[in-house]
Amino acid sequence: MTRAVVPTAARWTLAGIVGDGVFKVVLAAVYLAGAAPLGRLLGVSGWLMAVSGVALLACGGIEIRRVRDRSARTCLRLMAAYDIGWVVTAAVGFLLARRGSGVGGEVWVGYQAAAAVAFAGLLLAAAPTPPPPTPR
Repeated sequence: MTRAVVPTAARWTLAGIVGDGVFKVVLAAVYLAGAAPLGRLLGVSGWLMAVSGVALLACGGIEIRRVRDRSARTCLRLMAAYDIGWVVTAAVGFLLARRGSGVGGEVWVGYQAAAAVAFAGLLLAAAPTPPPPTPR
Protein backbone atom coordinates (compact mmCIF):
# COMPACT_ATOMS: atom_id res chain seq x y z
CA MET A 1 0.00 0.00 0.00
CA THR A 2 1.39 3.40 -0.97
CA ARG A 3 1.14 6.29 1.49
CA ALA A 4 1.07 9.88 0.37
CA VAL A 5 3.97 11.93 1.65
CA VAL A 6 2.69 15.01 3.46
CA PRO A 7 5.15 17.91 3.75
CA THR A 8 6.10 18.98 7.28
CA ALA A 9 4.26 22.35 7.08
CA ALA A 10 1.08 20.59 5.99
CA ARG A 11 1.38 18.12 8.88
CA TRP A 12 1.70 21.01 11.35
CA THR A 13 -1.30 22.72 9.79
CA LEU A 14 -3.38 19.56 10.08
CA ALA A 15 -2.23 19.10 13.67
CA GLY A 16 -3.24 22.69 14.45
CA ILE A 17 -6.69 22.20 12.95
CA VAL A 18 -7.20 18.96 14.89
CA GLY A 19 -5.90 20.70 18.04
CA ASP A 20 -8.47 23.46 17.59
CA GLY A 21 -11.21 20.86 17.28
CA VAL A 22 -9.96 19.02 20.37
CA PHE A 23 -9.91 22.31 22.31
CA LYS A 24 -13.56 22.88 21.36
CA VAL A 25 -14.50 19.34 22.45
CA VAL A 26 -12.72 19.72 25.81
CA LEU A 27 -14.30 23.14 26.39
CA ALA A 28 -17.67 21.63 25.53
CA ALA A 29 -17.16 18.87 28.10
CA VAL A 30 -16.32 21.48 30.74
CA TYR A 31 -19.40 23.52 29.83
CA LEU A 32 -21.65 20.47 29.95
CA ALA A 33 -20.20 19.03 33.15
CA GLY A 34 -20.26 22.34 34.99
CA ALA A 35 -23.20 24.12 33.35
CA ALA A 36 -24.84 25.24 36.59
CA PRO A 37 -21.77 26.39 38.57
CA LEU A 38 -20.10 27.95 35.53
CA GLY A 39 -23.35 29.65 34.62
CA ARG A 40 -23.59 31.18 38.10
CA LEU A 41 -19.96 32.31 37.91
CA LEU A 42 -20.47 33.97 34.52
CA GLY A 43 -23.97 35.24 35.22
CA VAL A 44 -25.46 32.96 32.58
CA SER A 45 -28.32 30.49 32.86
CA GLY A 46 -27.36 26.82 33.01
CA TRP A 47 -29.35 26.04 29.88
CA LEU A 48 -27.28 28.55 27.84
CA MET A 49 -24.08 26.93 29.10
CA ALA A 50 -25.45 23.52 28.10
CA VAL A 51 -26.56 24.74 24.66
CA SER A 52 -23.15 26.30 24.12
CA GLY A 53 -21.52 23.04 25.23
CA VAL A 54 -23.55 20.98 22.77
CA ALA A 55 -22.80 23.42 19.94
CA LEU A 56 -19.07 23.40 20.73
CA LEU A 57 -19.05 19.60 20.96
CA ALA A 58 -20.68 19.27 17.53
CA CYS A 59 -18.43 21.93 16.03
CA GLY A 60 -15.23 20.39 17.39
CA GLY A 61 -16.27 16.92 16.24
CA ILE A 62 -17.08 18.14 12.74
CA GLU A 63 -13.80 20.07 12.59
CA ILE A 64 -11.80 16.97 13.55
CA ARG A 65 -13.76 14.70 11.22
CA ARG A 66 -13.51 17.00 8.18
CA VAL A 67 -9.82 17.94 8.49
CA ARG A 68 -8.78 15.59 5.69
CA ASP A 69 -11.57 16.32 3.21
CA ARG A 70 -11.76 20.13 3.46
CA SER A 71 -9.01 22.46 2.37
CA ALA A 72 -6.68 23.71 5.08
CA ARG A 73 -7.27 27.21 3.76
CA THR A 74 -11.01 26.92 4.42
CA CYS A 75 -10.42 25.50 7.89
CA LEU A 76 -7.88 28.20 8.79
CA ARG A 77 -10.14 31.01 7.59
CA LEU A 78 -13.06 29.69 9.62
CA MET A 79 -10.84 29.25 12.67
CA ALA A 80 -9.50 32.80 12.35
CA ALA A 81 -12.98 34.30 11.98
CA TYR A 82 -14.28 32.29 14.95
CA ASP A 83 -11.31 33.23 17.14
CA ILE A 84 -11.46 36.93 16.24
CA GLY A 85 -15.15 36.96 17.18
CA TRP A 86 -14.33 35.07 20.38
CA VAL A 87 -11.78 37.69 21.43
CA VAL A 88 -14.05 40.60 20.51
CA THR A 89 -17.05 39.19 22.39
CA ALA A 90 -14.87 38.33 25.39
CA ALA A 91 -13.68 41.95 25.48
CA VAL A 92 -17.22 43.28 25.04
CA GLY A 93 -18.50 40.91 27.72
CA PHE A 94 -15.74 41.98 30.09
CA LEU A 95 -16.42 45.66 29.50
CA LEU A 96 -20.15 45.18 30.02
CA ALA A 97 -19.54 43.27 33.25
CA ARG A 98 -17.12 45.89 34.45
CA ARG A 99 -19.75 48.59 33.91
CA GLY A 100 -22.16 46.59 36.05
CA SER A 101 -24.25 45.06 33.29
CA GLY A 102 -25.49 41.53 33.83
CA VAL A 103 -25.33 40.54 30.18
CA GLY A 104 -21.55 40.28 29.71
CA GLY A 105 -21.46 36.53 30.25
CA GLU A 106 -24.49 36.01 28.02
CA VAL A 107 -22.81 37.91 25.19
CA TRP A 108 -19.69 35.75 25.43
CA VAL A 109 -21.34 32.37 25.95
CA GLY A 110 -24.10 33.15 23.47
CA TYR A 111 -21.51 34.01 20.84
CA GLN A 112 -19.81 30.66 21.39
CA ALA A 113 -23.07 28.81 20.81
CA ALA A 114 -24.03 30.77 17.69
CA ALA A 115 -20.53 30.90 16.20
CA ALA A 116 -19.97 27.17 16.74
CA VAL A 117 -23.16 26.38 14.81
CA ALA A 118 -22.17 28.78 12.02
CA PHE A 119 -18.60 27.38 11.91
CA ALA A 120 -19.84 23.80 11.67
CA GLY A 121 -22.44 24.67 9.04
CA LEU A 122 -19.94 26.55 6.88
CA LEU A 123 -17.40 23.76 7.20
CA LEU A 124 -19.96 21.16 6.16
CA ALA A 125 -21.11 23.33 3.25
CA ALA A 126 -17.54 23.93 2.01
CA ALA A 127 -16.50 22.13 -1.12
CA PRO A 128 -14.61 18.91 -0.39
CA THR A 129 -10.95 18.76 -1.32
CA PRO A 130 -10.47 16.49 -4.32
CA PRO A 131 -8.55 13.30 -3.49
CA PRO A 132 -4.90 13.17 -4.53
CA PRO A 133 -4.17 11.38 -7.78
CA THR A 134 -3.38 7.73 -7.35
CA PRO A 135 0.07 6.68 -8.54
CA ARG A 136 0.13 4.14 -11.34
